Amino acid sequence: MTATDGGRGGAPPRGRPPGFGRPGLDEAVEVPLTFDDNRLASLVFGQYDQNVAHIERRLGITATALGNHLVIKGPADSAEKARRVFLKLYARVRGGGTALSLGDVDGAIRESTAQATLFPAAEVASEADTPHFDQIATRRRGAVRARNPAQDAYIKALRTNELVFAEGPAGTGKTWLAVGHAVSLLEQGHAERLVLSRPAVEAGERLGFLPGDMREKVDPYLRPIYDALYDFMEARHVDRGLQTGQIEIAPLAFMRGRTLTNAVVLLDEAQNTTSMQMKMFLTRLGEGSRMIVTGDPSQIDLPPGQKSGLVEAVQVLDGVEGIGRVTFKDVDVVRHDLVRRIVTAYESAFHGGSEADRNPNPRRRPLA
Repeated sequence: MTATDGGRGGAPPRGRPPGFGRPGLDEAVEVPLTFDDNRLASLVFGQYDQNVAHIERRLGITATALGNHLVIKGPADSAEKARRVFLKLYARVRGGGTALSLGDVDGAIRESTAQATLFPAAEVASEADTPHFDQIATRRRGAVRARNPAQDAYIKALRTNELVFAEGPAGTGKTWLAVGHAVSLLEQGHAERLVLSRPAVEAGERLGFLPGDMREKVDPYLRPIYDALYDFMEARHVDRGLQTGQIEIAPLAFMRGRTLTNAVVLLDEAQNTTSMQMKMFLTRLGEGSRMIVTGDPSQIDLPPGQKSGLVEAVQVLDGVEGIGRVTFKDVDVVRHDLVRRIVTAYESAFHGGSEADRNPNPRRRPLA
């Protein structure tokens, strides 16, 4: 089951991309594609051809889908990029057989763009249906592929380092991918348990006024980790893991005095740790364990004048062997395109202000 160029049988189109060797890549070209499987082609095109329309908007081309046929029209460079995107999406649904989200489409676009900057055009064209971004796999979700170069670097860092720091804005997949990687290590037998933690720092509200016992008080702070766990594991497996202690979710304060061996340890929202808390957490690492520290330095909820343990740690530990660091930007937001625009707007407003107006704790900075 493959896609063919112009109705030819056999493998996907190979060799020279459209426009190769032509004097101008801005000249409009027409690129036909034919997919062998009508059902898989419909998954690529999306409901009411929404994926086709999304690619048209993102790449500045026009594409007409009819049955298992597709005709792409536009500048040669854009048309070739669109061709690679459709082939990647077809390879993905052929491997998984499930519908694609707009996030998957954006991921294929970014992957094709990254390939074009790293490899010769002819090589990229001949391997358009070959995945290059790395992935993690769990039993419940199957393979989850990185959607941009930053996520690709993140997954690679998680695999090659015992301690990884991931910084960046909301919606970049820092916590979600970290939990997915931790679950995959647990399922493959590379770890015996998961320890997932966050600092219980009040973001404008008082923890003591929440109803219930200690666990009920801190559960709202740990809810994003629960959500990610249920994304990657069956609910019954999560519940059994929590009951047996194979999965432990606890506030950072409960880590003092422990040595964590043969475990994957994740600290989320690490920008809200103090220097002492971060040092305490990092020194819990035991034999056969890995640590992942995630946070967003632009959302610090510590009291004014208190230095973030995350900000300090990445500076102090820079260049230490066995430690990886990945920094996400607003362009790496994958949650929703509107979220990316919101993050960009806030970044522009913050960096556009004067130095006197800047506060290391943005939550406490008065609105303009």
